[in-house]
Amino acid sequence: MRTRSISTATALAVLFSSAALTVTAAGSASAASAAVASPGGIVADGALHRVFVGDRSAGKILAADYTGALVGSVSGISRVSGLALSDDGATLYAAAEGSHEIVALDAATLHVKARYRVATDTGPRHVAFAGGKVWFTYGDQWDGDLGSVDPEADPASGADVVTLGLFPESSPGLWGPALLDTDPSEPGLLAVAQSGLSSDSMAVVDVSGTTPQLTAWHHGDYTLNSGIRDIDLVPGTSQVLVNGTQRDAYADGDFTAAGAYPSGQQADISPSGLVAQVSGTNVAVYRPGATKPVRTYAMGASGTAALTWAPDSSRIFALAGTGSGYTLKALTGPTLNVPSLTVNAPSTATRGKRLTVTGKLSATVPLPSGVKLKVTRTDLESPNGKALPAVTVKADGSYTFTDTPPAGGTVTYKVAYAGDTQHTAVSASDKVAVSRTAPALTLNNNRKVYDYGKHVSFTAHLGTTYKNRTVEIWADPYGGDKPNKLLKTAKVNSKGNISVTVDMTRNTVVAAVFKGDARTAPKTVKSTAYAKVRISTAVTKHYKTGKIGSTSYYWFHKKTDPVLTTTMTYYKGREQRFDLQVYSGGKWYSAGSEYFLLAGNGKSAIRLEAPGVSGIRARMRSVYVKGSSGDSLNSTTYGPWKYLYFSN
Repeated sequence: MRTRSISTATALAVLFSSAALTVTAAGSASAASAAVASPGGIVADGALHRVFVGDRSAGKILAADYTGALVGSVSGISRVSGLALSDDGATLYAAAEGSHEIVALDAATLHVKARYRVATDTGPRHVAFAGGKVWFTYGDQWDGDLGSVDPEADPASGADVVTLGLFPESSPGLWGPALLDTDPSEPGLLAVAQSGLSSDSMAVVDVSGTTPQLTAWHHGDYTLNSGIRDIDLVPGTSQVLVNGTQRDAYADGDFTAAGAYPSGQQADISPSGLVAQVSGTNVAVYRPGATKPVRTYAMGASGTAALTWAPDSSRIFALAGTGSGYTLKALTGPTLNVPSLTVNAPSTATRGKRLTVTGKLSATVPLPSGVKLKVTRTDLESPNGKALPAVTVKADGSYTFTDTPPAGGTVTYKVAYAGDTQHTAVSASDKVAVSRTAPALTLNNNRKVYDYGKHVSFTAHLGTTYKNRTVEIWADPYGGDKPNKLLKTAKVNSKGNISVTVDMTRNTVVAAVFKGDARTAPKTVKSTAYAKVRISTAVTKHYKTGKIGSTSYYWFHKKTDPVLTTTMTYYKGREQRFDLQVYSGGKWYSAGSEYFLLAGNGKSAIRLEAPGVSGIRARMRSVYVKGSSGDSLNSTTYGPWKYLYFSN
């Protein structure tokens, strides 16, 4: 049986709190980005410079810094579905739909301060802070309403801390748990909206007094919006923004269309009126009433689930989809327009001859007149870049400059705009293949065959170059078990030569490599040299040696079986070919060839059956055949003939 253990710190956290808090140091080098499986609200705290994100499926609230890095978390917030902050940013309120509570937490520590029970089994769902109270919605698809929590109420005095049924319009009222939004510049107003089965409802409610009052109310048709998924109060105006697109003005208790932004799905509006709109897979930022975005952020194929502004409008916090969840991203510089910059250089050019580079700088927010662009050329002689004269952008955004590249190879022209108070910095580049002189480079011994183990000198010769006189020589033996190896790197001598010695035990590709310089192109030449194997054959069971004519024979009795033992350079799976010939009528005739596997020591012993007839002359040899002997590591090699004579 396995025994599990729990640390003392964890035990105390479970004992004294229903929420276990884990906090890491802010700005830690190992800090991970805040990530959730299913978003359950997002809100930014300007006083603490913190962003809080609810994870509905995990029942957790995560705290991140203004870079999006996780700095703390708290669990035990069952099915968290919405977050709101008190006006001073000191208290974080969470709608815990699973436990039917509004949970108050210390925003600095995430310690639970209070839990307010909501007497309904259909909420709370959405939450907002306005008029000194926490407002929440609840209900199912047929029946919804508005409730509040008064954090300052004293239960001992009989005051209601949690109050339900507060939406001012009871019939037809709300059909479901409506969306909520507030505006810091109008602390007593609350926007309420929901999409029903057959109609939409939206309202602006004044919650500054003891009883909520309708400021505007729309219910019963789709004349303004078809399917409300998001609503925002627009600062400085009597308008709401629906689904991040439609602006509706409210006056005399009703709503009227007041304009629109390009197509979007949801939005959040900063205190200064900037609109951050989710549009497809992008987040676009609009100035109030504008038709073109100031800036657009690409958020990836999975898009954005939720977003909120930092209270100082310095950045947007967005929950970007990752395919398996959502990660908090901090989108900085939202008011800075991103210009478009192009650089067009010729694909090829001749060294020492003038070339022309063109391009264009453009932006959706007008650029200052007379903008200057920084130009840098990077090449083999200036690997860190050489500054060229700055170029001035024309009124139509185009620019042109000329240059004479002193070095060949890949030449990169980089053009950069430093940015201004309304635009980000931007840069772009283009590459040019500039010609270089082809050098003369040779390497000897190509296609030559050498005995096994021969020490062979390979010499490379380099002709005239600009500066570089260094040559590398590599040896790549046949076979995957032997790597390509650098044998030597050095400057050639006064005659332009460089030499190395190679031990020829295998077929080998020898390469001479010149890497080029600013005016001379790189070049590589190769020589393939071949190495034989080492072969010897020992003959036994003979009773003497003697010559027949000028040829020396091993003499055997006619009933003795000769044993011929071949020793060959070993390689796994290698076979020797055994050739046998018989002499007759003044000529040698083949009696057959057969392959035999070498043992691990490189030996192969073959016993020939005795002919039983005297006067027979035969000869044999062992052969390594490239490819047929089981590998191609060496050149085909023939062993010497061994001559046999069978006497009485």
